[in-house]
Amino acid sequence: MERLLSILQDLHDDVDYLTEEHLIDDGILDSLDIVTLVTEIDAELDVRIPPEEIVPENFNSAKALWALVERLDEA
Repeated sequence: MERLLSILQDLHDDVDYLTEEHLIDDGILDSLDIVTLVTEIDAELDVRIPPEEIVPENFNSAKALWALVERLDEA
């Protein structure tokens, strides 16, 4: 989770990713941020996120994103 938080902090260092639960809904992360996240997660965590998993529910919080990464890493 620490590596994911580091990736997120590189995008927007003024966000408290441990408590924020509406990253997409509140417009904190935009489409370019999502592309960057997907690319960085693949490069840093060696987890590929398929297009069908790129939905707001998976990106609205660091916790949801980490759950996605763990689920895909086990597959």
